[in-house]
Amino acid sequence: MMAGIAGNNTDSQNLFVNHTEARHKRLKGVLCRYLYRFCDLYCINGAYSMTRYQHLACLLAERIEQGLYRHGEKLPSVRSLSQEHGVSISTVQQAYLVLENQQLIVPRPRSGYFVAPRKMQPPVPAMTRPVQRPVEVTQWDEVMTLLDGRGNKSLTTFGGGAPDITHPTLKPLWREMSRVVQHNQLDVFSYDDLAGRPELRQQVARLMLDGGANINADELIITSGCHNALSVALLAVCKPGDIVAVESPCYYGTMQLLRSLDIKAIEIPTDSQTGISVEALELALEQWPIKGVILVPNCNNPLGFIMPDARKRAVLALAQRHDIILFEDDIYGELATEYPRPRTIKSWDIDGRVILCSSVTKTLAPGLRVGWIAPGRYHERVLQMKYAASGTNVPATQLAVAAFIRDGHYHRHLRRMRQHYQRQMETYTCWVREYFPCGICVTRPKGGFMLWIELPESVDIVCVARQLTRLKIRVAPGSLFSASGKYRNCLRINCALPASEHYREALQQIGEALHHAMEES
Repeated sequence: MMAGIAGNNTDSQNLFVNHTEARHKRLKGVLCRYLYRFCDLYCINGAYSMTRYQHLACLLAERIEQGLYRHGEKLPSVRSLSQEHGVSISTVQQAYLVLENQQLIVPRPRSGYFVAPRKMQPPVPAMTRPVQRPVEVTQWDEVMTLLDGRGNKSLTTFGGGAPDITHPTLKPLWREMSRVVQHNQLDVFSYDDLAGRPELRQQVARLMLDGGANINADELIITSGCHNALSVALLAVCKPGDIVAVESPCYYGTMQLLRSLDIKAIEIPTDSQTGISVEALELALEQWPIKGVILVPNCNNPLGFIMPDARKRAVLALAQRHDIILFEDDIYGELATEYPRPRTIKSWDIDGRVILCSSVTKTLAPGLRVGWIAPGRYHERVLQMKYAASGTNVPATQLAVAAFIRDGHYHRHLRRMRQHYQRQMETYTCWVREYFPCGICVTRPKGGFMLWIELPESVDIVCVARQLTRLKIRVAPGSLFSASGKYRNCLRINCALPASEHYREALQQIGEALHHAMEES
């Protein structure tokens, strides 16, 4: 009797469990459907439109990249994925087709879909070994060739440094610019304060707190972008014939700025993950009369590293010991992948020897021409050089940017762009790994949107770049980032460009050209 009762209870329990599992499965399917509908709605109203099959394709691609589905492994059947995600069989088939076109998976007749065999993750570039003596900057003609392609719509340009300005989080800024022009005509059409609009300086002072620097608004000077800020800073401190140390590789715009001011550059070995070699810098300071050091310590251009705090403090201590100036370029600092953003070297500055330069060129839009400089002990001299070199700034864009920051739109935009650029970087890194030859080194940027690729030394990217011009493709050869023309086997890719089929095909063409160059070398 008891056994019968126990048996009936067991059957009841099993029935209950099965019923519950089935119910949970149905609920899971319903929730998945609602989730996909929500995602569709969000994306239509947001920055981009994405269908269910695209969402599923992204999810599967992420699993492949994370190693949940290994190379050569069979993927779940169309029917099982349909049940798991609560979508139709045709949706799964479309998702698989997307992954097949991206060469992430391969179909096998009567067997299903398998993860495609992939190349191993390329290593990061080693510590650079530039010529450690002062040299005059060259490469102007090559830089001009790259700049000439900016306005040419027929060219596919990977070598530029423009951010993505298509996101809807910028709309409040355009509305604010319209409002400023309509309601502040007297301010807009008048001369600006030499130091810049007080409203903007107050907001910039607030932003700098995120980087650890407590700077009064009166200590800031507004400029026409970061390039202008660095130019004024160099004019205030240096004279023709002086020597300035730079990271190697170094942004070609900075190099050409030194050339225009007749300042010699000495390149310091730089690690692609931790930044400038403090030991090599100290050795150079002992050998040469170096006036200052130009650093991009946060989300470096072109290497993408964030210099560890210990190394930042060590460089500052070295500058204090040798009584030199640090020119800190923080233009990409707000685009660090992790939050809170990394500290600036300026945040540890106690005697005003760090001149910090930055702008909204990379975070918002280059056309705004709004930057700033925290000149430290050189405030009056910088103000004088600004007046002599460029005069006052445009009031309208300053007022619009100030309101954009004040009303909270700026930080919302930054949050969106950090995530966006991280996804872009992952996509472009996958494409590079897929289409470029074996034996390459690729950086692992910790923010920003620049990717630095190093090929075997036998490959001359300068020659490859000339060949690519015939295909209407422009790249930035690594030689532009060196005063002495080093890094001819390297190139920089702008990952802020759309991850579209057009750019994927263009990157594939670059890969084919590099394969051909390696075969000939």
